Amino acid sequence: MLKIPEDLLEVLVCPKCRGKIELSEKMGGIICKNCRLVYPVTEDIPVMLIDSAKPLEEN
Repeated sequence: MLKIPEDLLEVLVCPKCRGKIELSEKMGGIICKNCRLVYPVTEDIPVMLIDSAKPLEEN
């Protein structure tokens, strides 16, 4: 289970497009639907680096 405070999620934006992000348990990270990227969360710390992001694969 990912544990990121709501107030932190409210101020985070995608580093690539500066768009809105959302936490996704299913994808195991923070997603930007605009860029179609998933940013990892390691030990409850978001890793908001473009080079660390993976392509969003929706089923």
